[in-house]
Formats: sequence, C-alpha cells, structure tokens
Amino acid sequence: MNMRWDVFNCPAPLKEELSKQLDIPPLVAHLLIKRGITTPQDGQKFLSPVLHHLYNPFLMKDMDKGVERIISALQKKEQISIYGDYDADGITACALLMDFLRSMGIKPSYYIPHRLMEGYGLNPEAVKKIAAQGTKLLICVDCGISDREEIQLARQLGMDTIVVDHHEVPALPSLAYAVLDPLRPDCPFPFKGLAGVGVAFHLVVALRSRLRESAFWQDSQEPNLRCYLDLVALGTIADIVPLVDINRVLVMYGLKELKDTVRPGLITLKEVSGIGKEEISTGHVAFRLAPRLNAGGRVATGQLGVELLLADAYGRARSIAAELDQANRERQGIEERLYKEAKEDIERDGLQGQKSLVLSSDAWHPGVIGIVASKLAEEFRRPTILIALEGDAGKGSARSIAGFHVYEGLQECEEHLLGFGGHKYAAGLKISRDKIEVFRDSFEEAVKRKLGDADFMPTISIDAAVDLEEITPELLNYLSFFPPYGSANPRPIFSTKEKLPIHDIRILGKDTIKFALRGKQRAYEVIGFGMGSLGAQLPAEVRIAFHPKMNDWQGVKRLQLELRAVEADKER
Repeated sequence: MNMRWDVFNCPAPLKEELSKQLDIPPLVAHLLIKRGITTPQDGQKFLSPVLHHLYNPFLMKDMDKGVERIISALQKKEQISIYGDYDADGITACALLMDFLRSMGIKPSYYIPHRLMEGYGLNPEAVKKIAAQGTKLLICVDCGISDREEIQLARQLGMDTIVVDHHEVPALPSLAYAVLDPLRPDCPFPFKGLAGVGVAFHLVVALRSRLRESAFWQDSQEPNLRCYLDLVALGTIADIVPLVDINRVLVMYGLKELKDTVRPGLITLKEVSGIGKEEISTGHVAFRLAPRLNAGGRVATGQLGVELLLADAYGRARSIAAELDQANRERQGIEERLYKEAKEDIERDGLQGQKSLVLSSDAWHPGVIGIVASKLAEEFRRPTILIALEGDAGKGSARSIAGFHVYEGLQECEEHLLGFGGHKYAAGLKISRDKIEVFRDSFEEAVKRKLGDADFMPTISIDAAVDLEEITPELLNYLSFFPPYGSANPRPIFSTKEKLPIHDIRILGKDTIKFALRGKQRAYEVIGFGMGSLGAQLPAEVRIAFHPKMNDWQGVKRLQLELRAVEADKER
C-alpha cells in the first residue's frame, strides 16, 4: 500500500514521568504526549474537563471595551444589529448573541449576507442598509477582521462597530470600537483556537459577569449560560477548529446540551438528520447537523439557519428544517457534479505533477467550491484552490494539507489578489479573471518553497506501535475519556510493531473484510469497513493500523480491531 506510516516516537523518560504523576498506564501517557499534553495539570484537564477550566473572558483584548459599549447601548436604548457570516459558525454565533441580548431586554436585529450576491464579510450596501434602520452599534460575528473600509463607512454613518472574529488579522480595523479576536498579536488570551461562536460565547460570559455585578437580574431570571453551549458545540465542530484546551470543554458540555436541547430549531434539525435520543457525537454534528445548517448559506440564504435556531414555534421550525434538508440534497448534487468536473480538469491538463492545484470555471457554484476543494486536497495531497468565475472576477476557496499554512501562502501572492482572508488550513479569496494564470504560478512556487516530496505522500498518523497484548479492556476504558474527537484530537490509531500471521479471511456483504490476526498469546478479530477489495491481496503476514473498540453484538462484548491500513510485502 503506497502510504507513509508516521509513527509517533514518544520520549521514554517523559512518558514514564507523566505515567507516574497521573497514575495512568504508560501507553495512555504516550497518547496524551502525542496530543501536546506533557504536565500532570494539563493531563487532568484533558481527562476530566470541567467548565471552571474556561479562562477569564476579560483576558481577551478589548473585551472590557466591547462589554461597556453594549451596556451603554442598553442604557441609552440604542438599536443594535448583529452581522454574521453565512456558515454554521457565523449562524450559531449570531443566534447566540441574539438570544442573549434579548434576555437583557434588548431587541436587536441581524443581517446575514447572501453568499452569491454579496459574498463574505461586510459589504458597503449592507452597511448603508443597516445604518438606515437606525442602528448605532454594529456587532460583526465570524467576520469583520479584514473589513477596514466597511468599518470606516459604518463610523461615517454614525455606527460603532464591535468585531467578534477568530480569523487571521491582516491589519486591525483601526476605526472599530472594539476588536475581539484571540489571533490579535497584542491579545493575551491564552487559547488562540476558538471558533467565532466561541469568541461570541466569551463575550456573553463577560457581559453576564458585568451585569451581575450591577444586580441587573435581581428582579428577573438570570440566563444560564450552559443553555447556550448547544450552539457553541455546533458552530465549533462545524468550523473544524482544534478540539483541544477550552474548545474541548465547550464541546463536551455542548454535546450534552445538544442531546437534551429544548430549542425547537435544533430538535427539528435533529429529526430531519435522523438523530434520535441517542448520545450526540462530534460525528453527528460534523456529518449530519452542520451540513444541513450550512446548506442554506451555500445554495439558498444563511438567514434560514438563524431563523431556525431562534424559532420558538415547532411548526415554523419544522418548515425551516425541511427546507434546509432539501437545500442540503441540492447541495450534494451540485457538489458531486463539480467534483467530477474538477477531477476531469486535473486529468485532462495533466496537473497531477503540480505541487498545488488551482482550478477555475464559470460553471461552478461558489457555495460548494470549499467542500470540493477539501476533498481534492485530501485525495491528491495538494494545497487546493477552486475559483468560481463570474464576469471579470472570481471567488475562490483554498484548502490545505499538513505543513502548509495556506493563509501565509496567499500573503506571498497577495499582489495578484483583490482580497483574501482565513487561517491555517482554509481561506477565501477574490481574484480578477486575468490574474489567475500568474497567481497559479506564484502559488505553486510558494508551496514548493515550504513543502518537500515527503509532504505530498498519503500519510497515516500512528499514535503508537504496540504489541497486541497491550490492547486491553483497561486501555479501552481510558480511551473512553478521550472524546470528543475532532481536529487536533483524532480518534487514536495504533499499529502492530511487526507483521503478524493472518487467517480466516472473510468478506461480509459487499465491501467489508474480516480476518483473524495472530498475536503472541491469542488471535484478535479484525474488521475493515469499505475494504473488501483487500481480500485477494492480503499475504500471509501483515502489519496493520487500527482503532481498538469493544464490539457489542446481541449482548456479547468482545475486543475488535477496526482496520485503517495494511502494510504488507510478502506474497501469500
């Protein structure tokens, strides 16, 4: 199998020390160190996350200014408008702030731009429209950090702006009243990986704290901020930010809230997604809930998502959820067609030898190019940019691979772009049609400067090479503390240290393989979903990469190894 196995080599002294300090097996300490956890304090936080691990929100630069300005608007009865991005992160952040401001007695309005007609971020016409409605305070969520000119326009039209964002900071929007972004170079907030909804949640925590000091809720019910964590978990998982540090806390508690949510919008969204009363996992959110919530912004309007999350009547919520479900089906069809066309372009133009992929077309839908770029980046192991052209310009979505910071790569080519924004693995851009060729060459050189040949090989990241006898029920019990899984905290993958004999190979159904792998003391059951084609290729001995799990079939539990990859070079 043509795949590089990247096995983590853990420093033995550090593993032994952490194992003793936390009173855990060395293999569990090994897994923690692989996730950047090297102290007993961080280990305790990882294995037992609790809400008091959250940082003081006032550590975030400008948080005090933002809070004071919102309270001032409350006291002066000024109109507040929230401007959110059209993706799931922006939608959940917008709904969260709307909900909390209403609990303060404020009646805010909100605005979600149309992806096709207005594009990402603030735009002048929207700013003018919002100002004409009498808005005095504009709060941008999951956008705004790159919109200096639009924020200057808002100021000229009599509005103060609070930016609540998490994207890379090209240059601070100097006329914004407050800029809340952990990636600000001068921001001392300890964790830099929050999603936009995570930053919005910290604003709400800070607001409640300041209002509590003034006895604001002495005659009414103070909002329980746990009730907002369903929205935080949804937006955080959807935006694929690292599920470490406080994101881990927010998502763990948020998934519990999501399971028992009382929001009609989320209840009906779960219904159309085929989710019942079972425990909610990050997979449920990433592959069922988030695509439907995102679908409005991709092929219809992102406003539908906010309407759904704020709906207080089940009839209206069910109607919107059904509309988003249909939009998601439409998105899937468009995505499939675009993916096929992009692959045909790559093969026709012989681009497989390139170190990057930059493709463009007048026929592509801007709402799905990001999804397809992600698929192509993973399949071809290349930083990938897809550009949807219209008229003299185009909108592009960039997706990267490990080792290449795509935002920094775009910075090296910015002379060829009309604008761009984003972060390490994903970015958006605007470009003139006549600049695409020179940009393609410039981006290719930027990638070549940063990546070597090994970076382009398909790679499987192995947490630890083990003897099968180390995979015990005790280990599986410790692994139950590792979710929620996601970016920067994937489900652990182990490999055997050496090739081991196999026997009793069977093909189940259409595409599942099952066989027994002989360890030192006994045989272990291995199952590979979607890997039936391996059946005719497997030699007498193999080295495997796998997830260990406890299979529960008709009340009988037994250890099973879920196959991820096979390394073999002997003929059977």
